[in-house]
Amino acid sequence: MGIEEKLPSGFLLTTVETAAGWVRKASVFPATFGLACCAIEMMTTGAGRYDMARFGMEVFRGSPRQADLMIVAGRVSQKMAPVLRQVYDQMPNPKWVISMGVCASSGGMFNNYAIVQGVDHVVPVDIYLPGCPPRPEMLLDAILKLHEKIQHAPLGVNREAAAREAEEAARKALPTIEMKGLLR
Repeated sequence: MGIEEKLPSGFLLTTVETAAGWVRKASVFPATFGLACCAIEMMTTGAGRYDMARFGMEVFRGSPRQADLMIVAGRVSQKMAPVLRQVYDQMPNPKWVISMGVCASSGGMFNNYAIVQGVDHVVPVDIYLPGCPPRPEMLLDAILKLHEKIQHAPLGVNREAAAREAEEAARKALPTIEMKGLLR
């Protein structure tokens, strides 16, 4: 016999992690990092037709200190990588990253020295969004998947350990140019 049998009907029970996850997923503030053609699709997603406001994402934040989601849209050059990392470091914890488009995810068709072959070499990525460029519906789907991830994320020490592991995995990732597979 648990506490739920002794409480009157209509009384809501939940855990702190579940309540905090629900609050966090309903108030995600994105920081834009539009670098190429994917940024146009990202801007379209914030417009009236697709309306990201219904998911609690009213305004794209101009300052990284007001944002907890970075949407990297487009190809990241070697010169832009330190700037991207600085913006990411200025964001408060907890923070999440969506890699939007094939160029941000893997360098795309730009397999050369000037383009970072995947933004996951610079910052840890939570959701990869494929496409060239991905449609606004695809970005909304990625945001909903991120909401699910946020909803079930651990709190406290467990969250810090998971963040450290993701950061180390991003630093140790093999560059795409060195990968062997069907194209090499």
